[in-house]
Amino acid sequence: MDLSKTISMDELLKQVEGEERFSRWYEIDQSRIDGFADKTEDWQYIHVDPERAADTPFGGTIAHGFLTLSLLSAMSFDCEVPLEGTVMGINYGFNKIRFITPVKVGSKVRAKFVTKSVEKKTENSVLITRAVTVEIEDEPRPALKAEWLGYTVLEK
Repeated sequence: MDLSKTISMDELLKQVEGEERFSRWYEIDQSRIDGFADKTEDWQYIHVDPERAADTPFGGTIAHGFLTLSLLSAMSFDCEVPLEGTVMGINYGFNKIRFITPVKVGSKVRAKFVTKSVEKKTENSVLITRAVTVEIEDEPRPALKAEWLGYTVLEK
């Protein structure tokens, strides 16, 4: 994200139900999966044991759903432009998250963002709801779909 660029409130409001914005592609290799397993202490074999995972219906290791979800922050920096006067953005949570298709090792994923709503909360804050779909390259079904809430604090 180019932090020198911003959008006005009017431009943000025009995004509601408008144009899709896409992140770059992220490769999901075994070292990324193993690193995530080490950080979260989730060493389930379908993620970290290629030999054993080869005997599953997945045919090999798959990324943790939470690994894919955790990439949303980086993905949003690729394509979301901050609102003018932003002091800070706060991850406010999710209304829904659905893990739809496993992400196999060696896959590439990217996020598609669509602004669903912009709600003024106080004189200097807004709550932005975005629909997010994480696509898997060359796969017809997405890895995940979510409705992500971001709370933006603006200058007074």
